[in-house]
Amino acid sequence: MLSILRGCLLKTPAVKSFYTLFLKPHTVRTSILPIAIICLLGGLISLAGARTTARLSELDAAVTEPDNSEPNSHHARQWQTVPMRVTAYCPCPKCCGRFSDDITACAHKIKPGDTFVAADRMYPFGTEMIVPGYNNAEPVKVLDRGGAISGNRLDVFFPSHQQALNWGVRYIGVKVPPQS
Repeated sequence: MLSILRGCLLKTPAVKSFYTLFLKPHTVRTSILPIAIICLLGGLISLAGARTTARLSELDAAVTEPDNSEPNSHHARQWQTVPMRVTAYCPCPKCCGRFSDDITACAHKIKPGDTFVAADRMYPFGTEMIVPGYNNAEPVKVLDRGGAISGNRLDVFFPSHQQALNWGVRYIGVKVPPQS
């Protein structure tokens, strides 16, 4: 085969370049070995990232799978379950700082018995969500924002600081309307 390449085909520039790079004996040692090392390292990096990729795939599946179950009979509609980090807050200065004035970001005046959440801007004010363990799994509306609330983070509102502390930090699947 090398004799055929050297003879008639070696006159074309593409074949000549290929021969020079890959088929000359000294080139095989100097070009194939580094390529093999790069492939080996790439394989090791892929193996190291496989666990992360698998976890991201699980989270993507949880985010994109619609939950068609009926959380409550009077709320028969489609829901999408999104894995979120859910914390809690109250209207005190420790939780809200200079914004502890009993008025939410959408200008809602907080009243006794109110239940609502602070969510990222990707969820418009008024969006209903079902947070397991909060408000008896009844839908609550997004009525507030927060400085640390971005992406798949959520803050549930409690009337007292102790109740907010008791909630702690939970990683749970929150039901939201499907994003269109």
